[in-house]
Amino acid sequence: MAHWFFIVNVSSAIFDCSAPDLDSCPDESLPEFAFIGRSNVGKSSLLNMLAGKGILARVSTTPGFTKLINFFTMSKTWRLVDLPGYGYAEGSRKHVSQFNRAAANYIKHRPNLCCVFLLVDSGLEPQPIDLEFVQWLASHALPFVIVFTKTDRGTQEEVEANIAAFTARIAGWFEKLPEIFQCSATTGHGRSELLAVIGATLDAGPAAEETASKKPLPPREIEPPFSMKVLAGNAREKDPREKKKLKGARPW
Repeated sequence: MAHWFFIVNVSSAIFDCSAPDLDSCPDESLPEFAFIGRSNVGKSSLLNMLAGKGILARVSTTPGFTKLINFFTMSKTWRLVDLPGYGYAEGSRKHVSQFNRAAANYIKHRPNLCCVFLLVDSGLEPQPIDLEFVQWLASHALPFVIVFTKTDRGTQEEVEANIAAFTARIAGWFEKLPEIFQCSATTGHGRSELLAVIGATLDAGPAAEETASKKPLPPREIEPPFSMKVLAGNAREKDPREKKKLKGARPW
C-alpha cells in the first residue's frame, strides 16, 4: 500500500445538488471523487465518517435507497459524489445484475472525475457482483481504488481472509493491483488513508490520474459468466447474511 504524504483537511461539507442524469450534474470546475458499492455496503455511514458530518448522506435500513447522483462540495475545493449502488434484478430467473444508467454515464464521461472509490463489504466472501463491477471499471480503464468496509464487524483474520480471496480473484486483470484500503465507519479506521488519497490527487493536479489506478489487462471472463446490465429500473440485492427478506424495495 502506498504511503500518501498529504491528508486533505475537511473544513466544510455542503450539499450541492442531486442530479438524475449526467446532463443535470453541476459545472465541471471542481475535481470530484465518487463513491459506489453494492446495496447495504455501508456507503452512507462511510461518507458521513469521511466528511466528519452526521447528516452528509442519509443512512437508510433499505438497501439501494440512493437513486440520484448526490454532490457535496468539500472545503470549497473538491466534490464528494454519492452514486447510486448496484444490485441484482429482483425476481429474475437469470443471475443478472443491474447498474444505474446515470451512474454509469457519470463514471464513463465525467471529465473532472478523479477517482472512483469502490466499496466492498469485508465481512463477506467475494461476491460475484462486486467482482463484476471491478471488471466493468477495468474494461473502461477508469481510475479507482477498492475500500473494504465494516472491518469492525468481524475478526481481523476473517477480514484479511476475505480481502485476500477478493484480490486473488482480480489479480489476473491488472499489471498491478489497484490501491486497497480498509475502513470502519464505526471506529473511524481508514478515514485518514482515504483523505490522503484525495489529498495526494489534489496535490498532484491533472497528472494524478495514475495515482488511483493501475493499467488494467483485458479482463477475463468471470465464472460463472455474468452480464452487467446498465438499467434505470428497480434493483436491490439481498444481503447474503440476512435471514429475512426485506420488504418495501425502493427503485434506485
